[in-house]
Amino acid sequence: MLPLPLWARVGRGGNEKEEIMKSLVPHLRDKKSAAATLGRPLRRHLGEKVIEAGLFLAAFSAVAVTLAIIVILVKESIPFFAHVPLGDFLTDRQWTPLFDDAHFGILPLLAGTMTTTAVAVGVAIPLGLIIATYLSEFATPRVRELVKPILELLGAVPTVVFGYFALVMVTPLLQKLYPELPGFNMLAAGLVMGLMIIPTVSSVSEDAMRAVPMQLREGAYAMGATRLRTAITVVMPAAFSGLAAAFILGISRAVGETMIVAIAAGMQPNLTVNPLQPAATISTFIVQVSLGDLPHDSIGYQTIFAAGLTLLLITLVFNVIGYWLRKKFREAY
Repeated sequence: MLPLPLWARVGRGGNEKEEIMKSLVPHLRDKKSAAATLGRPLRRHLGEKVIEAGLFLAAFSAVAVTLAIIVILVKESIPFFAHVPLGDFLTDRQWTPLFDDAHFGILPLLAGTMTTTAVAVGVAIPLGLIIATYLSEFATPRVRELVKPILELLGAVPTVVFGYFALVMVTPLLQKLYPELPGFNMLAAGLVMGLMIIPTVSSVSEDAMRAVPMQLREGAYAMGATRLRTAITVVMPAAFSGLAAAFILGISRAVGETMIVAIAAGMQPNLTVNPLQPAATISTFIVQVSLGDLPHDSIGYQTIFAAGLTLLLITLVFNVIGYWLRKKFREAY
């Protein structure tokens, strides 16, 4: 015989049928919840993959942009160096690519770039290190919360404002001390560039000093050292890798600065390391030519790519030095 249906086996009563159906409902719900539970890890896994792909694209885009810049500079510089020998480019003492008697020596632009950078670094590194030491070792939390936003606000000022500040404020003040100072000079530009990169140097330096474990400070205090002596002999050596990174970052920012030097130092190439003289830098020459009406296939226009490649190599050298210093003097706690 065939088996009877379930409600037929229990009898004809409606109550028994309802009880059986109610007993089956929890089992159906358990199956649905189990299916939903199994689906959650799959959705979570897909979401993590999407986030991972987005992060990879963000990181790859930065590398891709850097590689694209290098490829473009190298590609556009090849026709220039096919016309100008590399030896003349590196040793000629004149830079007059737009004149009839053209000379393509990069030395005057390098001299202006290095001189303004040296003046800026001479201002930014001591002041930035002093500010970082105060904020890290001496300032109360309330003072630190007040001073840091002011420094960040200084770093947000447009460079064109700094340039006009150097031209109309700093240069007249320097001319009172040195009346023979010309209206355009590298000293005023370098001083204001130093003020501009102080927030960068001080912020990164302070983070590096605050990362030093408190146990090192307490050990110095237990030996009778003062706060200043502890900061100089214990904290700074322990944070040297971070301080070196801050200094290299500030130098790289100064090397590539354009508007301050263009406004306050002039844009006339001059082979001199005297900061009291006007001069042009690599970045200001690039701006000067880019705003002109030279044909894009002319040798005068191609000079901006050779100058840009030189500037990129200078920045790369400083970054390699910074990486080496961080790797050599990094302390692991």
